[in-house]
Amino acid sequence: MLVILICIILLILLVSWGKVNPFLAFLLVSIAAGLMLGIPVNKITTSIQKGIGDILGGLVIIICLGAMLGKLVAASGAAQQIAGALVRLVGEKYIQWALVAAGFIIGIPLFYGIGFVLMVPLIFSVVYKYKLPAVFIGLPMIASLSVTHGFLPPHPSPSALVVLFHANMATTFIYGLSIAIPAIVLAGPVFARFLKRIPSEPLATFRAEELPKEKLPGTFVSFFTALLPVLLLMLTAFFPYLGIKNATALKVMAFVGDPSIVMLIALLVATYTLGTRQGMSMATISIHFTDAVKDIALILLIIAGSGAFKEVLVASGVDKEIAGSLRSFNMPPLVLGWLIAAIIRISLGSATVAGLTAAGIVSGLVVSEHVDPNLMVLAIGAGSLAFSHVNDSGFWLFKEYFNLSMKDTFRSWSMMESLVSVIGLAGVLVINLVIK
Repeated sequence: MLVILICIILLILLVSWGKVNPFLAFLLVSIAAGLMLGIPVNKITTSIQKGIGDILGGLVIIICLGAMLGKLVAASGAAQQIAGALVRLVGEKYIQWALVAAGFIIGIPLFYGIGFVLMVPLIFSVVYKYKLPAVFIGLPMIASLSVTHGFLPPHPSPSALVVLFHANMATTFIYGLSIAIPAIVLAGPVFARFLKRIPSEPLATFRAEELPKEKLPGTFVSFFTALLPVLLLMLTAFFPYLGIKNATALKVMAFVGDPSIVMLIALLVATYTLGTRQGMSMATISIHFTDAVKDIALILLIIAGSGAFKEVLVASGVDKEIAGSLRSFNMPPLVLGWLIAAIIRISLGSATVAGLTAAGIVSGLVVSEHVDPNLMVLAIGAGSLAFSHVNDSGFWLFKEYFNLSMKDTFRSWSMMESLVSVIGLAGVLVINLVIK
């Protein structure tokens, strides 16, 4: 724990005080952590490479294609059209709540990273059009994405926990939904009221010039193209319930439903609906795509660095030591599951690793103490969201996209994640009292 604490402090100092590039800082701290934790020298670089490969392997295609889609949505005027339609529907006064609802609906079927990349252009279009504080408007929508990621199946971590604890997917979803709504409201719009003064100049790649109304794409085309990835993923999620047994059809849907393929299909459709159909040449579209990738290149490197640091800590076995030492504490099983997940999350940065590691430690307690397995899934899910900071890729996504200082990222993102975690645990304990 002392080594982890030293490494995290060193990382913060290198980035904030020393002004070292975050990717380089992650590499230096990862090597230092490996040496201090006793990993053989020849295996430190292997762990770093594995961590970078593991995290980028699942994200690089999604983030790059999402940035291209976001750039096209902004440059074509679709984001301007969507923002205008939302404001006309609910009024400028309630635009924040409209974005929260959109984030929650979109967050249920989407992985967090995809949802973030998809929704950022929409957030920024509202921010620029109506001259609103970026963090005040954006954080509540990001909170709704985060809550669905941690609490609700079919997201990977809660789904895996449902299987591990032999819980019921539908019951877990219903309990999770009842906790998710107050968590989003309190950690989103309510908390965001205290963040109006945070200065933020979001990434310029999503800032398009205001276009005259006659040059904007249609409202339906704008919404349909921006939300096409969501529609495709929802379609593939419902496909198993149609009772189709044809092996070829199942293979095709599994391929089409892969997030990377979904994003590729959405980008190809957008290239036509928001590009060539609007009179934009392929040369101009390609320039927009190139600019989008340039703008998120540093973000990819920072995420890669966080993956390297996480893998070094996992390779050292420190996560199992932390969990093992906590198991001897005499406290209610639901609180213990939350605490173990929270400490591993804070130490390693990965919500999924924290959740699955904590599940392995407390799985015996679920049976011996007659704990409701659905609530244990949610308790650990809540713990796995606790205090996201410099070793979490989500922290850097939010910081870099919203162009915030380290201090302001802690004040906004890290505090929001902590609120979600604590409110989630409180909700689990309340439900436990009610059903008993």
